[in-house]
Amino acid sequence: MKKTFDRASQDVGNILAMEHVNVTAPCQVTATQFYVTGLGFTRDPYMMVSAENMWVNVGQQQFHLPTREPQVLRGVIGLVVPDLDALKMRLTALQDQMTDTHFTCAEENGHVNVTGPWGNQFRCHAPDSEAFGDMTLGIPYVEFPVKRGTAAGIGQFYKTVMQAPYTLSEDTNGAVVEVLLGCEQKLVFRETRKAIPAYDGHHIAVYVANFSGPHAFLDEHGLITEESDPCQYRFQDIVNPDTGKVLFTLEHEVRSMRHPMWGREFVNRNAGQDIRSYARGRDSFATVGTT
Repeated sequence: MKKTFDRASQDVGNILAMEHVNVTAPCQVTATQFYVTGLGFTRDPYMMVSAENMWVNVGQQQFHLPTREPQVLRGVIGLVVPDLDALKMRLTALQDQMTDTHFTCAEENGHVNVTGPWGNQFRCHAPDSEAFGDMTLGIPYVEFPVKRGTAAGIGQFYKTVMQAPYTLSEDTNGAVVEVLLGCEQKLVFRETRKAIPAYDGHHIAVYVANFSGPHAFLDEHGLITEESDPCQYRFQDIVNPDTGKVLFTLEHEVRSMRHPMWGREFVNRNAGQDIRSYARGRDSFATVGTT
């Protein structure tokens, strides 16, 4: 008997990966305490090593943290960490250093909710092959609240303009759109009845296979905000592709597959190593399947 397979289940869209989330931070010492000491991530040893910026490696993704007045991403950043119990211990030990900040942490429904020192929201998960594939350390999704009645149009923008597939579902507050990035990452747009905070300039960076196609639409509709270089451009407004109505604002740093940083391997330390329980040969943390 001839074997049959659902070939469409293996398709990925034009957006192959979300590489980094950029939010500015006013104090690199506090940022180091939170992202490196608390969350257990790794400062990039090669790039942005001075005091005006810090890149923090999370598997094959990063946080970029330029030193400026704080930006707060509107929504929740999903994280996969190898050991939730160890994470809780690190965050508990961090509390005294985070006084007079927005820092909180609490376990809920099998994950850990964390508020960063300037108000950014994180949802930390243990590795889960069904939910996150092979990812054991990384940023699997970023979730944004959007106005009711906008989610379907946002999905159509990503499908029509960015050539990225999406799913549309419903919850008690309205529609939910999940945009597929590569094999194991998503952008989630969840409708809410609550007021949406003002946009403060935070951004995400994505790599796309078809670089010129989205650019042509965005340029024709006056949506390009920066022609960075031959390998990169930026836009902010997500619009209904049929009407041009602005549905949500989020800066996208769009990079081609010829960008010199595509496929760059990030150094990740094993956050479980410390001077009291050191194990030879286990300083680094190997990640697989993170894009």
